[in-house]
Amino acid sequence: EFYTPQQVSSILSKIVILDSQDPKTGPKKKIKQVMDFTCGSGSLLLNVRNRLSDEGGSIGKIFGQEKNITTYNLARMNLMMHDVSYNNMTLSNANTLENDWPDGPDSKGIDRPRSFDAVVANPPYSAKWDNRESKLKDARFSEYGKLAPASKADYAFVLHSLYHLNENGTMAIVLPHGVLFRGAAEGKIRQTLIEKNRIDTVIGLPANLFFGTSIPTIILVLKKNRSAKDIFFIDASRDFIKGKNQNNLSEEAIAKIIQTY
Repeated sequence: EFYTPQQVSSILSKIVILDSQDPKTGPKKKIKQVMDFTCGSGSLLLNVRNRLSDEGGSIGKIFGQEKNITTYNLARMNLMMHDVSYNNMTLSNANTLENDWPDGPDSKGIDRPRSFDAVVANPPYSAKWDNRESKLKDARFSEYGKLAPASKADYAFVLHSLYHLNENGTMAIVLPHGVLFRGAAEGKIRQTLIEKNRIDTVIGLPANLFFGTSIPTIILVLKKNRSAKDIFFIDASRDFIKGKNQNNLSEEAIAKIIQTY
């Protein structure tokens, strides 16, 4: 399983608490709902809560979904032990790509997707998934005309998360570097995301930041209601402290990324 290093978690959480239209105005005072669809032990969700709290703000409710039953139970314990009350968390033990968020039908029998003010995620990189053709009818993927390849679910996680982002929310997701340039179906999905003006910022991170994999990664920031039409690129790939097993980001490097963003 991929554990999200604290420094990367810090960047994601600092970005999603900022105002989506004008980050210069600083952190929001309130985020009603934050979601992580591949939440692991819940550390990323806690980080968002803590960052906003440090800035004098608050989060209404925390949502997470996790496939592994043991890790899902860890997440529940982790949130409770860090003072998230049972009423303020909703966690689901399910496969995100197979089972969409389980809101269920409303009073008129229509299953309306829940949307969130902030979405954070560090999904498994280039995971295998079932991309049978019937999923092209799935509302999460249908607008893009193509499905992520069976051997690389990265864009499936992106589209799933974006589908559940509200109009004024911010989404930050960690992905392998290849999502920027791989072709075929992924190229078509990427092109459609650009045409729909969903991609806000691409942050290139140093290689070897993660336990168990040395591949370079990026943070993709997506929004639905963008006034700008361009995409902002931040190359932070050389700004690291070399460690024995892993490279590290200093507090100064993190602050520089956020300041630039």
